[in-house]
Amino acid sequence: MIQEREFTRGLSTREAEKRQMSYGLNELKHNKKKSPFLIFLSQFNDFITWVLIGATIISGIMGDVADAITILIIVFVNAILGFIQEFKTEKSLEALQELAAPTCKVVRDGAIKVINSRELTIGDLVVLEAGDRIPADGNFVDCQNLMVDESLLTGESVGVSKDAELEVGKNGDKNRCIGFMGTIILKGRGLLLVDAIGMKTEMGKIANLLDNIEEEKSPLKIRLDSLGKILVAICLVICFIVTVLGIIRGNDIAEMFLLGVSLAVAAIPEGLAAIVTVALALGVNRMLKRNALVRKLPAVETLGCTSVICSDKTGTLTQNRMTVKEILVNGKIHEVDKGMPENHEMLKKAFVYCNDTNYDYSKKDMEKALMGDPTETALIKVFFKNAKDIKAFVSGGVRTFEIPFDSNRKMMSVIIQEHNKEVCYMKGAPERVLERCSGILENGKVRPLTAQKKKQIYNYIEAMSNRALRCIAAAYKDEGVVKNNIVENDLIFLGVAGSIDPPRLEVRDAVLKCKMAGIKPVMITGDHKNTALAIAKSINICNSDDQALTGEELEKMSDKELVEKVAKVRVFARVSPNHKLRIVKAFKKTGNIVAMTGDGVNDAPAIKEADIGVAMGISGTDVTKEAAAMVLIDDNFATIVSAVEEGRIIYDNIRKFIRYLLSCNLGEVLTMFLASLFYLPNPLTPIQILFVNLATDGLPAIALGVDPADKDIMRQQPREKDESIFARGLWEKIVVRGCLIGVCTLLSFMVGRFYMLDLATCRTIALCTLVMSQLFHVFECRSERHSIFEIKLFTNPYLVGAVLISIVMICSILYIPFLGSIFNTVPLRFKEWSLVLFFSGSIFLINSIYLLIKSKKSN
Repeated sequence: MIQEREFTRGLSTREAEKRQMSYGLNELKHNKKKSPFLIFLSQFNDFITWVLIGATIISGIMGDVADAITILIIVFVNAILGFIQEFKTEKSLEALQELAAPTCKVVRDGAIKVINSRELTIGDLVVLEAGDRIPADGNFVDCQNLMVDESLLTGESVGVSKDAELEVGKNGDKNRCIGFMGTIILKGRGLLLVDAIGMKTEMGKIANLLDNIEEEKSPLKIRLDSLGKILVAICLVICFIVTVLGIIRGNDIAEMFLLGVSLAVAAIPEGLAAIVTVALALGVNRMLKRNALVRKLPAVETLGCTSVICSDKTGTLTQNRMTVKEILVNGKIHEVDKGMPENHEMLKKAFVYCNDTNYDYSKKDMEKALMGDPTETALIKVFFKNAKDIKAFVSGGVRTFEIPFDSNRKMMSVIIQEHNKEVCYMKGAPERVLERCSGILENGKVRPLTAQKKKQIYNYIEAMSNRALRCIAAAYKDEGVVKNNIVENDLIFLGVAGSIDPPRLEVRDAVLKCKMAGIKPVMITGDHKNTALAIAKSINICNSDDQALTGEELEKMSDKELVEKVAKVRVFARVSPNHKLRIVKAFKKTGNIVAMTGDGVNDAPAIKEADIGVAMGISGTDVTKEAAAMVLIDDNFATIVSAVEEGRIIYDNIRKFIRYLLSCNLGEVLTMFLASLFYLPNPLTPIQILFVNLATDGLPAIALGVDPADKDIMRQQPREKDESIFARGLWEKIVVRGCLIGVCTLLSFMVGRFYMLDLATCRTIALCTLVMSQLFHVFECRSERHSIFEIKLFTNPYLVGAVLISIVMICSILYIPFLGSIFNTVPLRFKEWSLVLFFSGSIFLINSIYLLIKSKKSN
C-alpha cells in the first residue's frame, strides 16, 4: 500500500510546466509528417491526370485554348477537393493517435493525477502497477514485490526484480533500482522518480527498434484497390473502343483522343479507396464522440459483423460504485444501514490493512480522499466517515511484507507490524479464504472451523450472493505468521463483507438493442455465480440458472465440450483472465465474430485473440490497451453497442457511395458507348464529361459518407465477416441503375434529335439528364431497404447542400453566357426541362414507389 504519508508532494503543476519548457516533451522522434503542399501535389500524381494534362496541352497547341484552360481548371478544382479530403483525414487520424497516446499516473501537487505520458518531465514521481508500461527512465524510490519485463531492451524474457534505491545501495547493484522507458511491470507496484525523458532515455538511444510499426490497411480498402484496377482496365478498353469508332466515322483525331481521355477520367472511380478512408476516419471521429476510441482502422469494418459481445461485469455493465450493504461477522448477517455489529474490530483491521487504497488526508470528502479500486474503497468507507480517522487508525501498523492480489489466486495477504508483533491479514474470494482457514473468531473467541461451521458460512454467502451482493472474506493469524516460508495457512476466519454494484442505467436498453440486432451479450466476471446471475437477470442478459457456467466447471471441460456448451451460456462466473482466451476461441469456433473486453494485463491474450479486442480506458492497463483494437473511454457496455451500431452505419455508408459512384460512372460510359455503337453523334463533348465528373462525383459521394443510419439498422442480423461489399444484391442495383441512367440520357438526346433540335441543344439536354439522373439517384442510395418517401430529407443536410451546389453549377453553365460558351451549352426552356425531368425523374419515381410498397408489405 503506497499511502499518502509515503509520498512527497511531487512536482507542482507550475514547476512541471517550467521543466517541460527546459527539457522538452517526453517523446521519441517521429517520422517527418507529410506537408500540406506535398499532399496537394500528390493529387496530380495519377496516370490518367497526366494523360489529361498532356491532351489539353496538345489541344491548346492545336488552337482550342479556351477548352484547354477550362479542362486544366477542372483538373485543378478536382485536386483541391482531393486535397481537402486527404488533409482532413490526416488531421483526424493524427488527433486520434494523440488521444491513443499512453497515459501515466503521477504525483502532482500532492495528489495522484492521470496525464499524457508526453507531459512527463524530469523530477516527476510516477505511480506504477502490474500491466503498466514505464513511461520514462528513472530510479525506483519505493517498491513492493516489483518485477519488470525488460525483454524489449535486453532480449531476456525472464522478469527482473526491482528494489528501491535505498535498499539497492546495500548490495551495490544499481540496475536493480532503475526503470527503463518502454518496459512493462509484470507484478507488484512501485514509485519511479524520473531522471531521463524522450530521446535521452535508453529507449531513445535505440529508437530505431521501435520504428517498425506499419500502417494497417483496411481489408475493404485493399479489396476496393483491386476492384479499381479491374474497373480501370474495363473502362480503358471501352474508352479505346469509343475513340476508335469515332475516328472510323471520320471525327477529328485530337477531339476523339481528348474525348476518350475525358471519358476515362469520368468513368474510372479513382477516388473510391480514398473516400473509403474518409468515411472510416469520419466514422471513427463519430465513435470518439460516443466514447469509443478506435486504435486500428480495420476494426471499424469488423465491428458491424459482431455477433457476440463478451463483457466484464464490474464497471462495464455496472456503475463501479461499490457500497457495502451487509456484513457477516460473529455468525450473523448484519445490515449496515441498521448500524455496525459489535466486536468487529479485527474484521475492520483486516479490510483496512489488507487494502491498496491510497489516501489524501487533506480532503474532507471521502470520495476525493480515497483513490483506488472501488471494491477496496467501499471496504474503507463502511468503517470510516472521514479521512482523519483513517490516518489515526493506519498509523498503528506498518506493512512489512505482502503477497499482492492476483486474479488467478483471487486473494491477497499482508504482514503488519503492530505493537512489536507481526500479524498476517488476508482478504479475497470467500471460498479461497476459507480453504486456508482452520479456525474462526466469534465474539472475541477463537474456535475450530468445523465442517458444519463452514457449511453454515457458505449458506450465508449464497444467500448474500442471491441478493446480488459481491462477497469478500477476511482472515488473520498472529502466531507463527511465517511458518516454513508459508504465510497463507492456518488462518482464523473473521467474516464477509457483501457489496453491491448496481447496473448502469443505460445497460438494460443496450442489452435489448443487442438482442434485436442478433448479437449475444455475454457477462464474464470473477464474482460468485449467484451474484453474477442476479445482476444478469436484472438486465436481461439471461433468464435461467442453466445459462451460467463457472470457472471451476469450465476447467473440467475439454475444448470440444466447451464449444458445444458455449452457444447456450450467457454468464461466466468465477472465471480468471486465463479462461477468457478459451471462451473467445470457443465462440469463434462456432462461427461467431467476438468482441471481448478486458482491463488487466492477463486479459491481453484474449483481447488479441478476439475479432474486436476492447480495452477499458479508465481501469485498463497499457498492455491491454496496446493489444486492443478499441478503447472504451468511459468503460461502459452501452458504448460497445454504440460502436457496433457506428460500425454498421459506416459499412452501410460505404456501400451507399460505392453504389452511387459505380452506377453513375457506368451510366456515363454506357451513354458514350451506345452512341458510338449506334453511330450517333457524340451526346457529350469532352469538357461536358469532365464537368459531370466535377459536379456529381465529388461532394454528393462524400456527403453519403456521413449519412445517418437507417431506422432499422440495429434490427438487422450481423453480416458475415468475409461478405463481399457487393453482396445482398448491390451488384444488381449498380448494373440496373447504371444502365437506366445511360439509356435515359441517350434517349433524351435522341428525342431532341427527333424534334430536329440543333446538336448543341441536344447535347445540353443529354448533359442535364445525366446530371439530374445522378442527383436523383443519390437520394435513392440513402437506403437499400426503404423508399425515399420513408426517409426524412433534411436528416442529412450535407447531402442536400451538395446536391444544391451541383444544381447551381449546372444552371450556371446553362444561363451564364461566358460559361455556356466554354462548356458548349445553351439555355434550356421549360419544354426542354420537362424532357430532362421526365427522363431523369421517371425511373427514380417508379423505383421509389416500388420500394415503398415493398417496405409496407414487409412491415
